[in-house]
Amino acid sequence: MRHIARKRFGQHFLTDQGILEDIVQAIAPKAGQAMVEIGPGLGAMTRPLVLHLGHLTVIELDRDLAVLLRKNPDLTVIESDVLRVDFRALAEAFQTKIRVVGNLPYNISTPILFHLLDVADVVQDQHFMLQKEVIDRMVARPSTSDYSRLSVMLQWRYAMENVLFVPPESFEPPPRVDSAIVRMIPHAVPETLDVKLFSELVRVAFSQRRKLLRHSLGKWLEARNFSGVFDLQRRAEEVPVTEYIALAQDA
Repeated sequence: MRHIARKRFGQHFLTDQGILEDIVQAIAPKAGQAMVEIGPGLGAMTRPLVLHLGHLTVIELDRDLAVLLRKNPDLTVIESDVLRVDFRALAEAFQTKIRVVGNLPYNISTPILFHLLDVADVVQDQHFMLQKEVIDRMVARPSTSDYSRLSVMLQWRYAMENVLFVPPESFEPPPRVDSAIVRMIPHAVPETLDVKLFSELVRVAFSQRRKLLRHSLGKWLEARNFSGVFDLQRRAEEVPVTEYIALAQDA
């Protein structure tokens, strides 16, 4: 049965065998490892992963694709929206930290990244194919145009690296954007902070990124009766991740 990519699911199927081999090499799966693949699609990356692992758990929303995937006895298929999947429960079932991989639907990639951020402590590493401009923001350094809320929130919790460029012609149908593979390794001992407060602080800071922080974050800190020292004569993109973390710990 030929499966037609569904636009509402953001489906673009990877077909370039050379790129697939490079991706699997970057992931470096080993026999017996607990790995979860998000959005396996037609199984292009699934098949070589299973060859190395022996068994793989996959999360697929498309009912027709889930039916096809279940024909492989080496797969455990979770038919679900990934945003509803309890990754902590999966890790508990495996009784070990999990490795997470996938060609993420570009239309909901950021919500998926934040969903997984909450369970980073039970994840060994993550390798995702994403829109290249999203990865550029994820790994961006301060004082660059790509540095954003996403940069700060993820760099607090992960060491990240853009490991492979993937051109549009590697897919069927070709997306209108360039893609790339990102490696995300949770920090072994992350800075301790109130995640909800940290998230709010960073959101407020970048809410008016073209203006000085005294117009946004300054008012937020004043409302909290903040008595510490923080330079508000900067724009949000000029503040390093470490300073945002320290401010969240003191606020």
